[in-house]
Amino acid sequence: MKQFKVIIEKHPEGYVAYPLGLKGVVVGQGDTYDEALTDVKSAIKFHMETFGDDELAEDSPILEAFVAEAEVNV
Repeated sequence: MKQFKVIIEKHPEGYVAYPLGLKGVVVGQGDTYDEALTDVKSAIKFHMETFGDDELAEDSPILEAFVAEAEVNV
């Protein structure tokens, strides 16, 4: 059992979820928060079974994740 931090975004079309700390692209989606979380857990499992522990990011582990808004003049 491994613990992953997962970001879940709500969009007009539904929810999108992706884990932090994995190499490559792993995404889940669903019409609800729970569906997206279930889908991304399945995607993580498949990704790890396919590519192994080498897909874990080699940086220090992610202890916390934050969401912030930043105003940028572009």
